[in-house]
Amino acid sequence: MKLSHIELGATLFIPASFISLNAIVNEQKYPELQSLVIDFEDGLSSVDLEFAVKNVEEVLSNIKRKTPLLFIRARSVKQLEVILAFEGIEYIRGFVLAKFSLLNATTYLEILKDTNFLIMPSIEGCELFEQSKLLTLRDILLTNKERVLLVRFGLEDMLRQLSIWRKCDESIFDFASTSYVLGSFISIFKSSGFAISGGVYPCFKDEEGFKKDVLRDLKEGLFSKTIIHPSQISLAHEAYRVTQDELEKAQEIIKRHKEAVFSHKGEMAEISTMIPYAKEILQREEKYGIKGRYHKS
Repeated sequence: MKLSHIELGATLFIPASFISLNAIVNEQKYPELQSLVIDFEDGLSSVDLEFAVKNVEEVLSNIKRKTPLLFIRARSVKQLEVILAFEGIEYIRGFVLAKFSLLNATTYLEILKDTNFLIMPSIEGCELFEQSKLLTLRDILLTNKERVLLVRFGLEDMLRQLSIWRKCDESIFDFASTSYVLGSFISIFKSSGFAISGGVYPCFKDEEGFKKDVLRDLKEGLFSKTIIHPSQISLAHEAYRVTQDELEKAQEIIKRHKEAVFSHKGEMAEISTMIPYAKEILQREEKYGIKGRYHKS
């Protein structure tokens, strides 16, 4: 059975050179962590690259038990080929394809074509701002749709290219330009059946701001928050819980799937259009529980 993006929860990005990486992966330092990306790209200095490679090889060689869902983000297509040769690479679930673009998309997919790894392409460059290029990337990914777990966007890269600085109390959807860019991105990929992750929230000490950001992600149809600090894990998972009303509505939609439409607490529910929503709510409830109730995943 294919892994669902709902199972990722909050996805923690950790530099490949991080000294305690083995403890996080193999000793369950953060037992509530569902998914982890070992990062060879933005989170890693070039001077630390040699140590990082040895560090990750050691981590993979020590895997003896169930770990968080493991992914690796390589710096480039060339480095991805090197990483694929690591002993123990079969323990990871897939790769974040950094700077996925029209220049490297087919090469990335060609390298991985004879493997079973899942992919999370990360679109970070000029393609973000041109619908025609996004549509081309979408069509390329449709040829490998079964292995695309979700599509990611480079939020900080987007802000940099637009020369925008976001404050902690501001949503990325508050700015006209970024809201327009993300609106196009979401409509293009979600309408083709791809899940999309939530962007990073850099103010890791602002718990209320983070929770607000995650809830806005959910409103926009984004799931699996990119996180940079372990304190954000439980906050995101709490936000992923569903309300009792959401659960009841989803259950009713599935139960009455043969009907065209029904009324739920004074609101019209059109079955054919709401089945995807209902299925995702049920998955979230099963994995993260109901708001206000104790839940052990």
